[in-house]
Amino acid sequence: MAVDRERVAKHVVATMVIAASLSVGTAALAEDSDTPTTPATTETGAPEDKPIELDVMTVLGSRRYGRSSEVDTPVPVDVIPMVKAAEQGSTFDLAQTLQYTAPSFTSGRQTGADNADSVDSAALRGLGSDQTLVLVNGKRLHSTALVNLFGARNRGNTGTDLNTIPLLAIDQVEILRDGAAAQYGSDAIAGVMNINLKRSKGCEAVAGYGQYSRGDGENYLASGYCGFAVGNDGVVALTAEYLDRGRSNRAEAGNPRTIGDTSVKNGTLYVNGDIPVGDGAHLYFDGGVQNRDASSAAFARGGIGSDDIPSRNSEAMYPNGFVPYIDPYIQDRHFTGGMWWMWNDWRVDASQTLGYNKLVDTIRNTLNASIANLDLENGGAGISPSVFNAGGFSFAQQTTNLDFTRFYADWLSGVNVAFGSEFRHEDYEIFAGNAGSYIDADGAGGGNAGSQGFPGFQPADATIKSRNSWAGYGDIEINWTDRFLTDQAVRYEHYSDFGSTVIGKVAGSYRVSDGFLMRGSVSSGFRAPSLQQRYFSSTFTDFISGEPVDVVLAPNGGTIARAAGIPDLKEEKSRSATLGFTWEPWENLSLTLDGYHIDIDDRIVLTGYFGTDDPSIGTILQQLGVGQAQFFVNSVDTRTQGIDLTARHTTSIGDGELTSFLAFNNSTTRVKRVNTPASLVGREDSLLGERDRLFIEGGAPRSKATLGFDYATGNWDSSLKVIYFGQMTLGTFSGPPVPNQHYSDKTSLDASLTYSFSEKTKLTIGGANLLDKFPTRQNADETDNGFRYEAVQFGLNGAAYFVRLAHKF
Repeated sequence: MAVDRERVAKHVVATMVIAASLSVGTAALAEDSDTPTTPATTETGAPEDKPIELDVMTVLGSRRYGRSSEVDTPVPVDVIPMVKAAEQGSTFDLAQTLQYTAPSFTSGRQTGADNADSVDSAALRGLGSDQTLVLVNGKRLHSTALVNLFGARNRGNTGTDLNTIPLLAIDQVEILRDGAAAQYGSDAIAGVMNINLKRSKGCEAVAGYGQYSRGDGENYLASGYCGFAVGNDGVVALTAEYLDRGRSNRAEAGNPRTIGDTSVKNGTLYVNGDIPVGDGAHLYFDGGVQNRDASSAAFARGGIGSDDIPSRNSEAMYPNGFVPYIDPYIQDRHFTGGMWWMWNDWRVDASQTLGYNKLVDTIRNTLNASIANLDLENGGAGISPSVFNAGGFSFAQQTTNLDFTRFYADWLSGVNVAFGSEFRHEDYEIFAGNAGSYIDADGAGGGNAGSQGFPGFQPADATIKSRNSWAGYGDIEINWTDRFLTDQAVRYEHYSDFGSTVIGKVAGSYRVSDGFLMRGSVSSGFRAPSLQQRYFSSTFTDFISGEPVDVVLAPNGGTIARAAGIPDLKEEKSRSATLGFTWEPWENLSLTLDGYHIDIDDRIVLTGYFGTDDPSIGTILQQLGVGQAQFFVNSVDTRTQGIDLTARHTTSIGDGELTSFLAFNNSTTRVKRVNTPASLVGREDSLLGERDRLFIEGGAPRSKATLGFDYATGNWDSSLKVIYFGQMTLGTFSGPPVPNQHYSDKTSLDASLTYSFSEKTKLTIGGANLLDKFPTRQNADETDNGFRYEAVQFGLNGAAYFVRLAHKF
């Protein structure tokens, strides 16, 4: 068949525009290494997703129902279809799928970070994981009970576990890349993600297998979906999934550690329904249940006679050393039920959402050296139990919403009025482990006490805390003309544990021509300190420059925090601005470019280490038998600036259609000021040292981009993506003159090929990180995970291959 040369020429031009945009952005970074651009994620799917579809209904960022597409919104919104990702994707979970899909989105798998190895955190625009609000079908999704203490990203943050939702259950993900706390409440400083669940009739199943090129990290996926017709045009959809992710290990020969992906087994069931119950009234519900068995490796303990921690071992048990395993069992529950109806032209929506997350740790292949020592002193062989229940924690959230919305078509060119209220109740609990997991049986101290790898929570750590909050908001969206729109929002929110706040937002857009729209926004926002940050308490072992140090993380407001001069936590406050445009020069080419500026005052961070030489708490730490203490504190003001660029072009070539897309983010976060309380003057390095500052500023790539090509013809569908991760800089334990960890930029390829046997059955094979890229090698004594590089950029596993089979019934 003859090729349309004009279309091919236009496609070549469009591709050149896309590639040139990518080149300009990366060149700018190379020329100015002082302009870091933290987590930037602007991409479109794994070989599976067409990026950011333009003809999709979206409501995120606007209270008006039925907005036509994200290029019409006054704020940047990405709409990412998940159907292709679920059927043909190289990644089997939501967080990793979005990692290579969404502008400004960053998520990475950690190793050597205790429980953070088992829960993948996610964030927008280089900010913390708890500064992004996540919704499911427009309703708030609860955060995890976990607060991250280790790893290169999101230290001291809580967040939402996106991997509790199966890909096959999702229709699309909307990502609002703008501060939106005035519209949606606390946590929406960086933006908002809305996960729209699938509600189509019919059944389908997906099976997948993948592994790394080195033969480990095997992944098995079995997922099924069925949507059933109920009543008068109602639908109830069920999704069941089992995912088995095998352990990987990149430790070099002679290294006794296990370094790589955590072993994870997820069993998940999700439901989503909408049932008409009368004229203009609908009953809706959604919910999920997931149980997760995980296992991550802690730092290795050396054998008897070695220089590596012999005092924390027993010759009778592990003469050649051992690797303890932290095995969390995680339960996650979510349910929303509600009804919307029409009342005098008002759309009224009342709903109740329940969320619950619980993590209980079992430590295996370990010992309590103090028990073994006591046994030896009493004439025994020096034996300790090798398995301990170390306790855990849980978080529960109940959210009640009542919302009113009405569109006045005859006011100006259309005015949408919305107002509503929200009540939220939260509970946080820490429960102690078995006594053997934390006791110092022989009283010798020196790090022998507790289960090696992860000492259990002690009775003094156990707590049950609760709080309430309620909010009211108003939102008016005005179409002044058919080209000029503004949106104004204000919100009042009150928390029982720290007080009240009022925030607002103004956004607007002006359509210069049919294909060109200018847009921008200014807003204020806030984030309430989480209960996890206020009350988490634990004593654990950290490895500093390769040496074990026992650390107490003391709760805010507790005895140690008071003695150290740590003030009570308060809310973070933000000011945000965006400015950008959308442009559709041709029907088959669209571009968006948005710049952003975010100032955050009193940002909550995890401090550096206060040692036994500290004038205020040194004696207390010595009495506790620990070497260091850490706290949560509102210690820094930060500024984040960056740009997001997306472009998409489609054309017919031969008998098929070629889609090209670019997603690019460049972002910089800088600490503007360290807010040192008067009681801590002179101890600024303990409050926020160079290493801790770089976790905030450089914990994600300075830039990130994906340039992709999807070509479909007949029964074949192919995908190729070029993925770029910018440079990163992290600190060291030793500090100057030891140089910082510098990770140079990396580029790799993903590719896949799909064959459709029929309209119902398709088979996909492919690979990710096909150039087998790894982070830049570092000094293992200076990395947080004690390995030759952190789990950053493409991660530390190398190339991977996969196969998927999808069938619709």
